[in-house]
Amino acid sequence: MQESVLVYRNFLYLKVSAAAAGASLFAYVWHTPLGQPNGGTWLGYTLGVVSLGIVIWLAWYGIRKRRYGVGRARLEDWLSAHVYLGLALVVIATLHAGFQVGWNVHTLAYVLMLLVIASGAFGIYTYVRIPGLITANRAGLTLEQIMALIAELHEDCRKVAVTLGDEINELVQRSAEESHIGGNVWQQLSGRDPLCPTAEALVRVRAIARDLPQAQSENGRKLVLLLARQSELLGQARRDVRFKALIDVWLFVHVPMTLALLAALAAHVVSVFFYW
Repeated sequence: MQESVLVYRNFLYLKVSAAAAGASLFAYVWHTPLGQPNGGTWLGYTLGVVSLGIVIWLAWYGIRKRRYGVGRARLEDWLSAHVYLGLALVVIATLHAGFQVGWNVHTLAYVLMLLVIASGAFGIYTYVRIPGLITANRAGLTLEQIMALIAELHEDCRKVAVTLGDEINELVQRSAEESHIGGNVWQQLSGRDPLCPTAEALVRVRAIARDLPQAQSENGRKLVLLLARQSELLGQARRDVRFKALIDVWLFVHVPMTLALLAALAAHVVSVFFYW
């Protein structure tokens, strides 16, 4: 998107959401129920219906964004409203509950709502912030080009290592065979490998190269430079994978938690209208 959803239409949906939250707060302050404010008063029911409608509308965005060309509203409008109405929901739903919490399905729905909103806020951060980090990290290269350069350096290192003895040759061979990018979820999210064979080879080869005979010293220095460049590119590739994982991983939390929220809200509504 050429225009950030956070400033879309000159903050139109921020203003709309702030007005909705402000009106809810004004009504809450003005309202004088018998006893403590709670979701069972007329204002509580009103804000509850509004909150439920917002949640359903927000959840519908996941379907709407996959239906290109459907409806009059632009996808940017939906997303900008999705962000700011989600934040306004924190205020509206809290006032709906009258700040009353307990160990029940109503509080469960409220907590799930907060978790969904928090995960959505993290998702917005990733989509706004991380693409720029990816571009800066790649330094004009694609991930495929970085991987190709790493493969070329592996071969160059092997060619130089065979002239420098068995110990260095084994270090370089292990570096080529065991250095990896990605891995499980935690390894992807960390963006680094503390036991990277290439980093270890660089440290040990640099130490060994200081004591190499004069005839081999030039190749020793060359190998150190090759391993240093290789280690740098591996770091770039791991960071690239990490940034992509951060973009993807929040969806594996946000979507299932949204479904859990809808289920909890259904239980909340049923319990209110049929058991209270």
